[in-house]
Amino acid sequence: MARAPARTAAGCRTTAASDRDSVLQMQPCQLQSQRARLHQQISKELRMRTGAENLYSESVTIPMIPLGLKETKELDWATPLKELISEHFEEDGTSYETEIQELEDLRQAMRTPSRDEVGLDLLAAYYSQLCFLDARFFSAARSPRLLFHWYDSLTGVPAQQRALAFEKGSVLFNIGALHTQIGARQDCSCTEGIIRATEAFQRAAGAFRLLRENFSHAPSPDMSTASLSVLEQLMVAQAQECVFKGLLLPASDTPDNCPAQLQLAQEAAQVAAEYGLVHRAMAQPPVQDYLPASWTSLAQVKSQHFCALAHHHAAMALCEGSSADKGELSRHVFQPSTTCEPQGPTASSIQKMPQHPEECRKLAKAHLKRAILGQEEALRLHTLCRVLRKVDLLQVVVTQALQCSLAKYSELEREDDFFEAVEAPDIQPKTHQAPEVRMPSLSQMKVTDLFHRLGPLSVFSTKNRWRLVGPVHMTRGEGGFGFTLRGDSPVLIAAVVPGGQAESAGLKEGDYIVSVNGRPCKWWKHVEVVAQLRGVSEHNVSLQVVSMLPSPEPRGTGPRRPALLWSQRECGFETAMPARARPWPILGWGRKTKQSKTGCHPDFCTNRNCVTCP
Repeated sequence: MARAPARTAAGCRTTAASDRDSVLQMQPCQLQSQRARLHQQISKELRMRTGAENLYSESVTIPMIPLGLKETKELDWATPLKELISEHFEEDGTSYETEIQELEDLRQAMRTPSRDEVGLDLLAAYYSQLCFLDARFFSAARSPRLLFHWYDSLTGVPAQQRALAFEKGSVLFNIGALHTQIGARQDCSCTEGIIRATEAFQRAAGAFRLLRENFSHAPSPDMSTASLSVLEQLMVAQAQECVFKGLLLPASDTPDNCPAQLQLAQEAAQVAAEYGLVHRAMAQPPVQDYLPASWTSLAQVKSQHFCALAHHHAAMALCEGSSADKGELSRHVFQPSTTCEPQGPTASSIQKMPQHPEECRKLAKAHLKRAILGQEEALRLHTLCRVLRKVDLLQVVVTQALQCSLAKYSELEREDDFFEAVEAPDIQPKTHQAPEVRMPSLSQMKVTDLFHRLGPLSVFSTKNRWRLVGPVHMTRGEGGFGFTLRGDSPVLIAAVVPGGQAESAGLKEGDYIVSVNGRPCKWWKHVEVVAQLRGVSEHNVSLQVVSMLPSPEPRGTGPRRPALLWSQRECGFETAMPARARPWPILGWGRKTKQSKTGCHPDFCTNRNCVTCP
C-alpha cells in the first residue's frame, strides 16, 4: 500500500513530461505561423509604401475582369441519332456507336476545358462538329429530339431549348469567355504577356460581337443583345488598357522623356474614356439587374484611375519637357474633352502653353492636383464596394499612383504659393494603337465530320429525301451500260440512253450511285467509278443507287429563325462539298435560303465533265 502513492507520483511526472513535450512540439509550429502572418503584414505595408518612391518600380497592375464559363448538363446523343439514322438514312444506327461515343466524349471534355490554347481548340473542335450536325441532321423537315440545358454565366439561371442554335451559341460564348480568362491571367509586366493579353481580349470581343450580330431571342440574360454589347465594350476597354501598359514599360525607364510622357497622357485618357463608356452601359437597365455590381464599380474605379494617370503624365511632361515639346503639348494634348470629368475650365480657355518655368511649374501642380483628387476618388469608390475591398492588389495600384503624385506635388510646392489661380484643362483622349475586334479563329482547328460514312452533306441530310434502289444487276451490252455519269462524291447519273441496259434495270436520270459491286462509293470520284465499271469486262455489275424524292416542304418555308451563316472553310471542315453548295447556318436559326425550282436535283454542268460508260 505504501508503493501506490509512489507509482501515482511517477505517473504524474510522466504525464507532465509528456505535456511539456507536446507543448515544445507545438511551439515551433505556432511561432512559424506567427512569423508567416507577420511577414505577410510587413510585405503588404512595403508594397503600399513603395509607391511613394516610384509608381512603376514593381510589376503590379490593376486586375482585369474575366468571365465565367456557361455550364451545361449531360446530353444523350445516342438514342435520337440512332433513331434518325435508321429511319431517315436507312442504315443501321447501331453501326455508328463509335462515332456517337466520340461525339459524346468530345462534348463531355468541352464542359471543363483547360484555360489555355488547348482548351480553345477543344471548344472549336466541338463547335465545328455542331456545324456538321446542323447541316446533316437538323432541318425544318426533321431533327433529332434533343433538349439542350445551359446555365447563365452571370446569374446561374438555367435555360433550355430544343434548337441546336442554343448549343452553338453557348459554345461560342464559352470561347469568348475562355479568351477573357486567358487574357486576365497573363503577366503584363513583360512585353510578351501584354501582347498575349491584348490578343485574347480582342478575340473575346470578336466572339461576343459575332453572337450579338447574329443571335436573337436568347433564352438567357448573358446572351442577350444588351449583355453582349456591354461585354464587347468591356473587352475593348481591357485591350486598350493593355496597349497603355505596353507603352508604359519602355517609358518607365526614361521618365524625363517629354514626348513619351505626352503619349502616355493621351493613352491614359483614352483608357479612361473607354471605361467611362463601359460604366455608363453597365449602369443602364436591364444589364444592371444581372451584371455583378463589383464589375460596375471596378469600371468606374478604372475610369477615375486612368483619368488621374493622364494628368500625372501631363504634369511630368511639363516638368521635364523643352519649349518645343511643350508647344506640341499645347497643340495636341490640352484640348476640350469630356472624357475625364472636368473640375475647372476646359482647354478652350487656354490661349497658349506657358513657356516660363514658373508658369509651367504652376500648371504642373494643377495637373497633379487633379491627379491626386482623381486617385482619392478612385480609392473612395474602391472602399464603397464590398467585393472590391477584398482585392488588395487594386488598392495597392491606386495607392501607389496617389503616393507618386503626392511626392511629385511636394517637390513642386513652395512656401510662397498662396494663390493658385491656374486650373488644369482636360486631356484629349487619343491612341496610336486602337484595339481591333477579331473574330475567333475557328478555322485553325481542322476537323473531320464524325458521320462521314453517311455520305456527302450535299445529298445525305435530313433536308433531302430519297429512296434506296437495288442492288441492280446489269450486263454490259453492245452500247455499254446505257447511261452517262457526271460529278464527284457522289457520282450522278446525268442521262439514261432510251432502250439501254440502265433503263431496263430501272435506273433514272438524277440517281446517285452509292455502291458498285457491294463496295460503298458515296465519296468516290468520277474517274474511280468509271474505272470500276470498265474493269468488269463481260461480267455483270451490281449497282445500288438512291433516287431523290421531292421534299415535303421547300427550304425556308418553315418558321423564321435568326441565323448566323458560316462558310465551310471558316469552320475548318475537311469534307469536300460541291461548289454549288451554300454555307449552312452556324447557329441554325435561319434566314431564308433561296432554292431553285428543280428541288433536290442539281443543275447539270457542261458536257466536258460527262462521260458515257461504255
